[in-house]
Amino acid sequence: MMSNRVATNRAGAVLAVLFAGAFVMGCAEMLVVGMIDLVSADLQVSIAAAGALVTANALGLAIGGPLLTFFVTRFDRRHVLLVATSVFLLANLLPALGADYPVLVVARVVIGAVQGLFIAAAMVTATSVVPPHRTGRAMAVVISGFATSSALGLPLGTLLGQAVGWRGSFIAVVVVTAIVLALLFMLLPSVPTAADGGAVGQAKHAFAPRVLAVLFVSFLTFAGMLAAITYLVPFLDEVTGLTGPVVTAYLLIYGVSTAVGSFAGGRFADANASRMLIIGAVGVAISLAVMLVFGANAWMAGVAVLGVGLLGMATGPSIQHRVVSLSGPGAPLAASLPASAVNAGIAFGAFTGGLAIEAGGVSSAVVAGIIISVVAIGVAWATSFLKVPVPAAAVVAEPAGR
Repeated sequence: MMSNRVATNRAGAVLAVLFAGAFVMGCAEMLVVGMIDLVSADLQVSIAAAGALVTANALGLAIGGPLLTFFVTRFDRRHVLLVATSVFLLANLLPALGADYPVLVVARVVIGAVQGLFIAAAMVTATSVVPPHRTGRAMAVVISGFATSSALGLPLGTLLGQAVGWRGSFIAVVVVTAIVLALLFMLLPSVPTAADGGAVGQAKHAFAPRVLAVLFVSFLTFAGMLAAITYLVPFLDEVTGLTGPVVTAYLLIYGVSTAVGSFAGGRFADANASRMLIIGAVGVAISLAVMLVFGANAWMAGVAVLGVGLLGMATGPSIQHRVVSLSGPGAPLAASLPASAVNAGIAFGAFTGGLAIEAGGVSSAVVAGIIISVVAIGVAWATSFLKVPVPAAAVVAEPAGR
């Protein structure tokens, strides 16, 4: 019993430090969003150019994360996490110490890429320290680290940036990352890759059609959410009639709901990940419908925002669970793909919502989100019939006649 308790405590410590790593990386990703005016003024570039720093980070994560994961697939996950965190720390020294705009763009691409690598390695490590029936909850710990960074880290970092300058926020990121790195070094267990887990072999399983189909569910779910949520501020202004500090409360509601949803979603992923993907897509569609029909009412608009964040983000652990399960031997590489699908969905959703607004006004963005979410429901239902592949050895070993 004592050894079980020690193992449980060790697993909890590992999960806690992985959460902390995800949290600080999420903060670094989102800080520019909260201080974009300060960054623009200090670097003497346009708001659009400052916004490109966000795009650079997202592209680095969506493309660079899987590529780095592919190239380091044979290495122990402990070593991968330590190197990824070290590179992340060094790259964030550049904005902290005064780098100019072109260097910052490159640095943000690197930051995004190692963030994607960290996510993949952290998922594999988190699931390796818990029993199989708790893998969804272990994944949720890592995912909720990023979600919590938007809910808490972003506003706190923004306040710090306004007080001491935007580069001061990145100094704080570097300091916290150094602490996380030290804890990772002390606590992380060795998680070697299987002897037959070569990069090419993993890629064959990680990019199997069944895996890509589930990733498409994530793409659509987050596209539907962000088609509307990206333009929440103008919607609240024009439809609900809210401006100023009250709008900040709605953004906080959304941020907190995503954090709660990502954490609670782990339990649903363990229970039935396929069903949760359907429920999440349905929940987002209904929440957006409430926003469209009753958005003029401040309370109903708040309920809709809460529903989008809570139910949409609750699908995160289930997407990760399904992708890793369906990829079989390709799991270490496949673990990096949901983050890419989410970021691609966010970009597509924001773009689609923008086109809808130009065509028919701010409410049209919500309509676009509803349409995408309805498609997500159908795809989620279709992928629920996909089964985890049975290893060939298990089939051979099965007695005849069974």
